[in-house]
Amino acid sequence: MSDYSIYKEQILHWCKWLNENGFFGTKLGSGGNISMRIPGEDTIAVTPSSLPYKDMKIEDICIVDFNQKVREGGQPTLELSMHLSIYKKRPETGAVVHTHQLYASILSVMNIETALPVMFDEIAFSIGDEIAFIPYSLSGSPELAAYVESALSNRGKCYIMKNHGALALGKNLEQACLYAEMLEKVARICYSIMISGKNISLLPHDITHVVQQLFGRA
Repeated sequence: MSDYSIYKEQILHWCKWLNENGFFGTKLGSGGNISMRIPGEDTIAVTPSSLPYKDMKIEDICIVDFNQKVREGGQPTLELSMHLSIYKKRPETGAVVHTHQLYASILSVMNIETALPVMFDEIAFSIGDEIAFIPYSLSGSPELAAYVESALSNRGKCYIMKNHGALALGKNLEQACLYAEMLEKVARICYSIMISGKNISLLPHDITHVVQQLFGRA
């Protein structure tokens, strides 16, 4: 048995959970990807490329170091450079979930120029006061990885990639998946308010300021 089996099992478990709950956009496809940092190493466990989640097995999960050398498994996701850029820029991050969830994807193709406000204090204290948009670039490209790395400076936990999907960062995979759920709640409510023509009720400034201080943005 591989020394990395416990991490591969976690990747497989949360892939199945995300797939079964519709976070990858299709249940028969291979869209999206997830990874987790191997404690004590400059290494990650990450999903493979172009393999439907319904068919994925533990031996398919890839172990890759920060120089993109594959230690175990086959071809890692096309988005590998994006995942690695996050771990290098934000060393506190233990897991990254990239999804194609519905309402975040809807907002990704709307002409929205500013970050989404997080309107609920219990969510803001978890993921930050805003969900920033990341400019579009081709999936798997160095340009996209660079755009993602630049966006991470706001210290948030969730992002929407234009014409693409969403990102959620956590200390572990369970937390990252929880944050993906929180992102979807905010995205769904923002979309609903937008189409209603009403204004969004923002959190009071003093609460937002406390959140910004917590995330090192004040």
